[in-house]
Formats: sequence, structure tokens, C-alpha cells
Amino acid sequence: MSAVNLRRALEKLGADFAARDWYYLDVAPNDRWARAWAWPGKPEEDIIVCVHKGTSIFETFHRQDFFFLNYAYKGSYDAISYQYDNFITVNEGECYVGQPYTGYALNKDGDEEFIIIGVMMRKELFYRSFLPVLSADPALFKFFLEPRTNQFSEEFLHLKLEKGSPVRSLLETMVQEYAFPKEDTQPILKTLVMATLMYIARRYRERKPTEKSGRLSDQIVRYMGEHTEAVTLKDIAAEFAYHPNYISGLLRRELGKTFSEILLELRMERAVMLLKGTDLPIEEMAYMLGYSNSSNFYKAFREYYHCSPREYITKNN
Repeated sequence: MSAVNLRRALEKLGADFAARDWYYLDVAPNDRWARAWAWPGKPEEDIIVCVHKGTSIFETFHRQDFFFLNYAYKGSYDAISYQYDNFITVNEGECYVGQPYTGYALNKDGDEEFIIIGVMMRKELFYRSFLPVLSADPALFKFFLEPRTNQFSEEFLHLKLEKGSPVRSLLETMVQEYAFPKEDTQPILKTLVMATLMYIARRYRERKPTEKSGRLSDQIVRYMGEHTEAVTLKDIAAEFAYHPNYISGLLRRELGKTFSEILLELRMERAVMLLKGTDLPIEEMAYMLGYSNSSNFYKAFREYYHCSPREYITKNN
């Protein structure tokens, strides 16, 4: 990676930032923060990389119709969060991940130059390509789906990345790729963003307090929740170093449910979140939940909720 090319790319995207069409959508008229940015990219773009480079920035408090990641590449900046009604300082080497319609604004004034690298992702791309990979952690799964079930969600991720994190290099590569695009730039960016999000998810798991429980059954259910798409009783036995028969008996004794009943419950909870939170086809949802085909998913859903997925959404909207 050439330092000269990187510098040129940062300068180019920095100059392009102010020229973008940051127009607003109409949102709930009774909301006092009723401003939301629409997708500012070209129709063929699923990912945008932008750079803000300067000594000051003051944005109107707004929401946006896409997922985004902002990284403090140089210096620090403040992010206004409506939920906490305060300024969140994002220091160099830290990132801020926001959902669609998360209340947000950048705010910075001073003499020292700062550089923010921003990555914007269309919702459709995120749900289809990135969510299946990131969904192993139940908390992250809920975080990324919350915007669609709660239009004015105020959730965000603010993470300090470890020294030497590959995220910085990945973002530098994205900056150069987007600044000087080629025919295959968007597919390459998708791969780079996927890697970036996976590193961020790993850091999120490392920073998240480990849940401890005196009951082995609770630990097993948490493990099942993190592996709903492929977990088996044999996997759990190997993970916790107990015989499968012992695990099966323990779950019945302490939770009053079989392994299969617990797994079905966890899958159906996720199924509802996917139905409410995304526009994914049933076939893709079935795969994410661990079903070999949509017919098996339909059958399991109907037996559990006594209605089809479509009927469930109609009844519960």
C-alpha cells in the first residue's frame, strides 16, 4: 500500500464529502428530531466510503436510512447521542457503529486536524450479506435488527479497538479502492467491509462482560443461543465435557424441556425477529436458522405458532 496513494485518496474523499447530496427524508411528523438522511450514493452502490478531514464539523441532529460505521482515523471527535443526551467522545482508533434511524450528529471544534473514515451500507445488503455472519452473538443479532422493529431506535456500538487492529488497514484499503474505483470495486468493498465487521464483532465479544451462572443448564442454553443454526446434542456434550444422556436429562430436570424443544424455541424467537426486522426471503431465513429447506422451516413455524409466517406478521403488526 503506497503512502502517497493513501494520502491522495484521503484528500480526494475529503474534498468529495461536502459535495455529496445529503438530502433528508420525511419521517414521523410528531418527532422533534424528524430529519433523516436518505441513501446518498449512486443507485448501483451498496457501499459508500467517505472521509471528513478538518478541524471542525457541526451536523444537525439527524437519523439515516442505512447502517454506518465511523472510525476516528486521526484525532478525536464527538458524537451526539439523543438516547443519552450527551456527547460521546470517539478517540483515535475507536469506532462508532450506528443503525438506520439511530439519532446521531458529529460535532467538533478546535485547532487540531482530525480525520474520520465513514463506511455506509445499504440496509438490504447488510441484512442479506453481513447479518448471517454476525448473528451468532444474540446481543448483536438483536442490535442489528432493532431498527426495523423500533423505527426510532437509539442503540449504537462504541468500541475501542486494540492496538494494531487490522481494522485500520482494512479501512485504508477501502479508502483507496473507493477513491479510485474500478469495475469490481463494489464486490471488493463488500469483502473488506465483511472482514471489518467480523473484527469489530470479535472485539465486541471480547469487551462484553461474560455471563456467569451457577447452573450448567443456563450455560448450555446460552451456548445454544450462539449456535442455533447448527448445534447438536453431541456438540454440547463435547463443549461441556459431559455425556449426551446427562445433558439431555439435566435440561429436562432443571428446565422442564428437551434439547429439541429448547432449540426450536430459540430458532422461532429468531425467526420472528427476522420476519419483523428484514425483508429477506423465507429461503434465506430458513438457512440462517439452520433449516435445510424452506418447507421444513414452514412446518416448524406453523407447528410452533399455529399459523404461517405471513399470517403471524399480519396478526402482530
